[in-house]
Amino acid sequence: MSDELIPISLWIAGRSYRIRINPEEEAAIKKAVKVADDKIAEMRTHYAGKDDQDFIAMCLLMYALDSVTNAMNDPVIIDEIEGLCNKIDKVITD
Repeated sequence: MSDELIPISLWIAGRSYRIRINPEEEAAIKKAVKVADDKIAEMRTHYAGKDDQDFIAMCLLMYALDSVTNAMNDPVIIDEIEGLCNKIDKVITD
């Protein structure tokens, strides 16, 4: 990974943001911005009368929920939780 950060400009919900990133992350960041901007545009068509701040907040909530939900369904985490439950059950029954 490069220590040299590069500046890029991103557009989300019609607003420009200038950030500094690792060059290796540029494609992923631009793809993520496109996904987020597309989701905001989709919400505009479904929820008329709201402003961009509302759409951005709803998008953030959806991504946060996805993150939490996906983490809870991670097989490694599930295995670890099951292992801990088995240890607790063993201690209780012994």
